[in-house]
Amino acid sequence: MTTAYEDAHTGSSVLDGLTEEPWREIPPEEARWMRPHLPDLLGPMVQGVLRHVPEYDRPGDTAYSRVAEAAVAHAMEHFVHMIADPDASWKEVYQVFFDVGYGEAVEGRALEHLQNAMRVGSRLAWRHLAVEAERLGRPRALISLLAEANFAYLDALASAAAHGYARAREKAAGEREQRRGRLLTLLLSDPPAPPEVAREQSARAGWPLPRRLAVIVLRPRPGSGGEGPAGLPPSLLTGLDHGRPCLIMPDPDGPGRIEELAATLAGWTGAIGPSVPADQAGTSLLWARRALDLAPAAPVPGRSGNGSAGRAGVRPGARTAGRGVRRGGVLVRAEEHLPELLLREGGTLAAIVASRRLAPLDEAGPRQGLRLAVTLLECMKHGFNATGAAEVLCVHPQTVRYRLAQLHGMFGFDIEDPAIRLEMMLLLHTWIERHGA
Repeated sequence: MTTAYEDAHTGSSVLDGLTEEPWREIPPEEARWMRPHLPDLLGPMVQGVLRHVPEYDRPGDTAYSRVAEAAVAHAMEHFVHMIADPDASWKEVYQVFFDVGYGEAVEGRALEHLQNAMRVGSRLAWRHLAVEAERLGRPRALISLLAEANFAYLDALASAAAHGYARAREKAAGEREQRRGRLLTLLLSDPPAPPEVAREQSARAGWPLPRRLAVIVLRPRPGSGGEGPAGLPPSLLTGLDHGRPCLIMPDPDGPGRIEELAATLAGWTGAIGPSVPADQAGTSLLWARRALDLAPAAPVPGRSGNGSAGRAGVRPGARTAGRGVRRGGVLVRAEEHLPELLLREGGTLAAIVASRRLAPLDEAGPRQGLRLAVTLLECMKHGFNATGAAEVLCVHPQTVRYRLAQLHGMFGFDIEDPAIRLEMMLLLHTWIERHGA
C-alpha cells in the first residue's frame, strides 16, 4: 500500500492545498514512536514558556504551575492520540483550553500573552519531534506533514482558548452593564438612596461617584426599539426612564462637556437637567423630563434642515446645546429655560394673572398687541436699553422708543419699576405663548 508521504517524488506534492485535519494524512502507526517521548517533553515546554513569556513566570505559585503543566500534558497527549485515531473526541482538550482562555480574561491578562505562550510551546514540541523523526530516518515528506499537523493543531487549541476568553469578556461586560444599570436606578430613586449604599454600588459598577452630575432624557426615535444611542462614551451611565433613553453625565460643568455630548447624539433630541450633587440626581431628572417638552419636534422627512424651516419646531427663546456641532443632536438645557419651566408649573395661575395685568395688550389687537408685548419683554431683558432691544428685534432704536412711549400710555402703572420686572417678564412669557408667538 502506498502512503501519503511515499509519493512525494511524483509530480503532485503532498502539500498541494491545505487540509483542515492534516493528522489524518499521517499513518496512525507513527504515533507509536512519539508517545514514549511525551514525559520528557513536558518539563522543557513549560520551562520554555516561563522563560520566553515573562507574564507567566510566577515563582512560588505552585497551583498555577500545575495548571500549566496539566494543559500542556493534555495537548501533547491529545495530539499524538489524534494521529493514532483521527476520529477521537476533542471535547476534553477543547474544554481544557476554553477554561484556560476564560481564566486569562478573568485575571485581566491580554489574549496576546496566552497566544505567545502557546506558540512557544508548539515550537519546542515540534523541535523535539523533528529531531527524533530525523534520527529514526523518517521521510522528509512525513516530517513536513507532521509540521503541518502541528500548526493546524495549534490553531485549533488557540481557537478554543479565544472562545473561552471572549465568553469571559462577554459575561464580564454583561455583569458590568447590569451593575451600572442598578447604579443608575439607585441614583434616580425617590427618595434618594443612602450615601453609603450609593458608594457601595458605585464601587461594584466601576463608576466613581462624581462631585456633580446631570441627567439627560432623550426622546425615543421611531424604529429604535426603545434602544438608546450607540457608541456613547463609557463615562456615561445609560438606562431607561419610562421607556425613554436616559443618561447620567458626570462633571457636566467642564468646558465643552455638553457640546461634546451633543456631538455624539446625532439624530437624537433630548433635554439635560441642571448640574446637581450626586445625591440629587432625581431632581436633575425631574427638570430634564419637563425640559424635554420644550425640545423641537422631530423633523419632517424630506424637509430641509436649513433656514427657518429647520427651526420651526423650536419654541420662542428655546436654546439648545450642540447647535453649532455638525450633525450633532439637539439638547435643551433646563437651566436656560427657567421662565418657561416655572410658568408650566403654575401655568393656570399665570394665565389668569396675565389676562388681567396685561389686558391693555389684548385691547391693542392681535398683531399690535403681540408686537408691543415682544418689544416690552426685550426691553426688560436689556434694562430698557433701546439700542440693545432693537438689535434683537431687528428694528431701529427709535422704533423701540416709540413703542415704549405707547406702552407707558397704555398701562396704569410704571412698567419700568424694578420691583415688578420679574413678575412682568414671567407674565409676558405666558401672554406671548398664548397668543401664538
